[in-house]
Order: sequence, then C-alpha cells, then structure tokens
Amino acid sequence: MSRFRKLSHAILHCQYHFVWVPKYRYRILTELVGQEVESCIRAFVQRFGTEVIELNIQPDHVHLLAIVPPKVSISEFVGTIKGSTAIRVFNKFRHLKHKPYWGNHFWARGYCVDTVRLDAEKIRLYVKYQEEQEKRIER
Repeated sequence: MSRFRKLSHAILHCQYHFVWVPKYRYRILTELVGQEVESCIRAFVQRFGTEVIELNIQPDHVHLLAIVPPKVSISEFVGTIKGSTAIRVFNKFRHLKHKPYWGNHFWARGYCVDTVRLDAEKIRLYVKYQEEQEKRIER
C-alpha cells in the first residue's frame, strides 16, 4: 500500500502531530471521560475526511497523529474537534461544568501542531507508547 492518499485531483501525504491539554492541565482525561474524548475525536475526524494514524489520551493531554488533506484548514479542524468534544463531555458529565475552575471551557486555549516528515514511524511509536514511558518515569 502506498503512503500517499488520493483525492479527485491530487495525491497527498500530509501527516500532522497534534497535542492539546485540558484547561489548567488537570488530569481529568481518565476512565469514562477519556473514553468519551477518544470516541468523540474519532467520530469528528471522520467527518472531516481525515484519518487517525495514532490517538493517545493521557490524563492531562491528547496526542493525535492524523492524515489531513490540504483542503482542510488545520485551525478549523482542531477548533471543531476541541469544541465538539468539550460540548459532548460537558453534556455527558454535567458535574464537570459546575466546578468553579471550568466555566464553559474544557480545553486550554491553543494547541501544538507539527508536520510529520520522514520520521513518521518514530512519531507514531512515540504517540502510541508515550503512556508507558510516563508511567516508567513516575515510578
């Protein structure tokens, strides 16, 4: 299988590594909240016609490695994913919205994005196994 994806008038290999965090970097993305965030991200990624290569939800941040076609705006893509997941999490876990530190914001402002070049396999493995590395470091 080729690493390139085909559109009607283009072939592409546009991989991006995204990282974003909950507000105040609280360790809230555990158990059911983390599972809900993961299912939301996977659902919204498909709506954009993009593809998840790796997704790792840590207690205090999210790593997403995705193929994003050039017709999709990166800022719109991340903004929609963060906004939509926040709405769904607050609707499903209403107690979170009433904490004094959340207000109406689940995610911190901003995000990190990097293009993936020839070292794509290293980044994919980093995203996939980062949780194990953090647990080793904490011990």
